Amino acid sequence: MNPGNIESKYLRRSAAAKYVREKWGMPCSAKWLAKLAVVGGGPVYRKAGRFPLYSPEDLDDWAESRLDPPRRSTSVLA
Repeated sequence: MNPGNIESKYLRRSAAAKYVREKWGMPCSAKWLAKLAVVGGGPVYRKAGRFPLYSPEDLDDWAESRLDPPRRSTSVLA
C-alpha cells in the first residue's frame, strides 16, 4: 500500500483550512482556525498531542452553519 494514497480521517489545521476554501468557497486560513480555537466560534476539533485535528464532517457542519438562508433580494433582511 502506498502511504501517499491513504485518505485521512482527520485533517491538520492547514489541510482543514484548504478543505473549507476548496469545498465551500469560503475564505479560511490556518491562522484564523487557530484564533477561533482560542476565542470560540470555530469548528469542533480534537487533539492528538499538540496537534489539532478536524474531521471533514465537523468542518462541513461548521461551514454550513455560517451560511445565511437563501434570499432573492439584497433588500430582504436576514
